[in-house]
Amino acid sequence: MKLLITALIGLLLTSNAFAESISVGQLAPNFKLPDQQNKYLQLSDLRGQWVVLYFYPKDQTPGCTKEACSFRDNISGITAKNAVVLGVSVDDSESHSAFAEKHDLPFKLLSDMDGEVAEQYGALRNLWVTKIAKRHSFIIDPGGKVAKIYRKVNPASHVEEVVSDLDKLQSQTD
Repeated sequence: MKLLITALIGLLLTSNAFAESISVGQLAPNFKLPDQQNKYLQLSDLRGQWVVLYFYPKDQTPGCTKEACSFRDNISGITAKNAVVLGVSVDDSESHSAFAEKHDLPFKLLSDMDGEVAEQYGALRNLWVTKIAKRHSFIIDPGGKVAKIYRKVNPASHVEEVVSDLDKLQSQTD
């Protein structure tokens, strides 16, 4: 029994380490997911723009609402930097639609119901009974490469950090 538990823990640690092996400078994994209106968005279609891709656990929860509303409240500063915001969770498009409508969110919320995209980005927590996205974010440059990774996100202050980093990253490419 001890051997089975040890093997299982090793497998989990290995798969998690592999999933989080995405790194700055690498091409961001492409995906095609439905948004809150059930319209599909493909990441590669956004080439030429900066993308703020943020994963979050669940619609309508306190931390996720705080983070989404903070992106909403700062959207003009983000779009002025030729950047788009995309939120991703394992919730369905209907849940995203209600969440976006209730909080007047002016950006796309993408439904990754099987957790496949979150897993590609090392942002999936698989609890066997259910899967949820971890609170991780990425800035993707106009060429489609990962420019910044956030693995520890504070919903209350994350957007200010993203805006500041967009400034720094964009000044390095000018």
